[in-house]
Amino acid sequence: ILDLSMTEVATAIRNGDVSSYAVTKAALDAFAMKDAALNSAIWLERESALETADACDKLRRAGKILGPLHGVPLAHKDMYYKAGKISTCGSRIRKDYRPSYTATALARLEAAGSVTLGGLNMAEFAQNPTGHNQHFGHCRNPWNRDYCPGGSSSGSGAAVAARFVFGALGSDTGGSIRLPAAMCGITGIKGTQTRVSRHGVMPLAFSAD
Repeated sequence: ILDLSMTEVATAIRNGDVSSYAVTKAALDAFAMKDAALNSAIWLERESALETADACDKLRRAGKILGPLHGVPLAHKDMYYKAGKISTCGSRIRKDYRPSYTATALARLEAAGSVTLGGLNMAEFAQNPTGHNQHFGHCRNPWNRDYCPGGSSSGSGAAVAARFVFGALGSDTGGSIRLPAAMCGITGIKGTQTRVSRHGVMPLAFSAD
């Protein structure tokens, strides 16, 4: 299942060839079995993710599709705020921080049907190009664990390249999406400024985020 592309798995879920629950469980199981070696995730919420996936399956059986990402599990750099959920921004200072509102980009993905699994590793406050993190442990490159995955969106690059998830949000001020994409061998896009809302995302540099 996890070898499918994002569009392939979205089509399979929409057609009823596979359930969102099965796909989400496969993604969570991949994290559980393999991420100890990569450290791509800071936190995951297995129970709530499976509940969301199950709800997506019930909607599909009722003929209701939320959008093009209906039932597709994703995980995101741990600086996209989700109301009531941990958002560390890669720092021990914010290990217990729970925002009261949700980032627009994340809310739009979920409105399109995606299932959020948790927060992915990153450089502390998105401040280095290697993705090293002294607080939550260094993320490793899935192709060679002796190599860094690039940063600051290290967990996003590693988790997608390792086929734990089908896609992930990162952030890019000076290369923090493009570096891990290049170093992990996947595609990363820095959106044109103002095309993707920055509301509810940890700010770094307004003129370049």
